[in-house]
Amino acid sequence: MTVPSAVPTSVVLFDLDGTLSDSAPGILSALRHAFAVNGIAPLDAHTEQALLGPPFYESLPPLIGGTDRLDAVIAAYRERYAAGDMYDTRVYAGISDALAAARDAGLRMAVATSKPEHYALPIVEHLGLDGYFETVGGDELDGSLRTKALVIDKVLGRLGRPAADSVVMVGDRSHDVTGAREHDIRCVGAGWGYGLPGELVAAGAQPLCSTPHELFDALGLAAPGADGDAGAASA
Repeated sequence: MTVPSAVPTSVVLFDLDGTLSDSAPGILSALRHAFAVNGIAPLDAHTEQALLGPPFYESLPPLIGGTDRLDAVIAAYRERYAAGDMYDTRVYAGISDALAAARDAGLRMAVATSKPEHYALPIVEHLGLDGYFETVGGDELDGSLRTKALVIDKVLGRLGRPAADSVVMVGDRSHDVTGAREHDIRCVGAGWGYGLPGELVAAGAQPLCSTPHELFDALGLAAPGADGDAGAASA
């Protein structure tokens, strides 16, 4: 893994689903329920994976025959999701170590997710990660922030508009990379997430990390054990 030279990173934006936590079980459970109650045939596993990350307002219409049933599907999804599926998620092993190292290095951190902020905030708290972040920013419930670039803009505004060359995005899908690029921000690829084979490389992630442990090099952090005190893996 080669890390491009740049101005020292001082702000890191993290995607949520597929980057900080494995949330696929809860998301897909709620989505399958929404399809079933609306009489829509279930999706194959490959298509389900492709849906993880981008906003449903963008990704669902081609799969359900247009926008006519979109509101009904999203309403059924949210009802099931809020009833408990949203908490069927777990932090990836190694993420807590990386966040702790970033905090100890004085980096400012925030979450920038296409998930509605209404859900993202309690999920981050449920995962026990809220203490690491200055803010958790996401889409609005009405889907008005339909691109990752718009979500990133929202988060950057809350952070006081730091210089672009001091900011790094960490995400697992191509829309994380392209959204960051619209703000002239480098995006580190979270290769452990939901990206399809070759997706992050094709989008231009710099660099691509295979595991959360590789974030230490990508963000210029001291690895666990570097001072003789080995860090424990996250669950």
